[in-house]
Amino acid sequence: MAQEKPARAANIFDVARLAGVSHQTVSRVINGLPNVRPATKERVEQAMKQLRYSPSPAARALVTRRTRTIGLITSGSVDYGPSSIAMHFNRAARDARYSVDTVSTGERDPETAKRAVEGLLRQRVDAVVIVVNDAEVLEMVRALDLGVPLVVAASTARRGPQLVAIDQYRGARAAVRHLAELGHTQILHLAGPEQSTDAIERVRGWRDELAARRLVAPEPRHGDWSAESGFAIGADLEIARGTSVFVGNDQMAIGLMSALRRRDLLVPDDVSIVGFDDIPEAAYLYPPLTTVRQDFAALGQMMMQKVLVALEEGENESADTPLPTQLVVRDSTRELTIG
Repeated sequence: MAQEKPARAANIFDVARLAGVSHQTVSRVINGLPNVRPATKERVEQAMKQLRYSPSPAARALVTRRTRTIGLITSGSVDYGPSSIAMHFNRAARDARYSVDTVSTGERDPETAKRAVEGLLRQRVDAVVIVVNDAEVLEMVRALDLGVPLVVAASTARRGPQLVAIDQYRGARAAVRHLAELGHTQILHLAGPEQSTDAIERVRGWRDELAARRLVAPEPRHGDWSAESGFAIGADLEIARGTSVFVGNDQMAIGLMSALRRRDLLVPDDVSIVGFDDIPEAAYLYPPLTTVRQDFAALGQMMMQKVLVALEEGENESADTPLPTQLVVRDSTRELTIG
């Protein structure tokens, strides 16, 4: 006789469906937050009781068994940053003798991310890790209470105990500071997608560094992280000799440099350029690209350490300091000379 599989423990999405409310409303009831109507609260509590749902990790441990499997969700295109984070997290998990179930979603929207979380919970993972690069998805993720540890890799000014990040804001300020110290007063920004959390923080850093130096911040141009978008923007960008550009990632910087060459503008003689990420090819471009390096290996290890602490000791309420970046100066920037 085949052995029956243990019943799956209910999660927050099951409660929301049974109560006919959103998972955010369930989370508000669980955490005792205001602005929930009494009738709605009673319906949610009845659904939790009917499904025997408990948000407490300690209580859930009584009905679940460790699988030594962690669910990892990445979304959007396969960019260098997210793919590097996933690779280094997998290495850190393997070193801790955990396996990783990875779900890569092509879309960057809350509903797709929510379905991915539900799918991993059905596989009874011990924890969920999400690499977020979309502002709406991040807001959805912040409201989750899954009954298993949740770690989120996301760039945001609003720090939280479940969040880990690399300091995009200070990295952007360092890039702009470098250009300003070379004598540049016109510092344009070719940014990533407007909803990207990384792009939002880099734009914020660019604006604040310019403001601190009383320099004008023109409207940034937004690409999609690809070299193609950098080339397209570079083809019609209003740019004069002596201008500099802080570019939101190295791929777009590559496209921009190619477009400027077609316009007979030399880098760095006419235009200085700084990228972001320090992709492996950055040092071998012509000219080699000045850029901001991110320590994705350290981030992957930090994510795994946070999972292990949550599994063994419970959620830690303290927020971690974002990991620092490093400005790598190469030949795509040069001191501005007049005349």
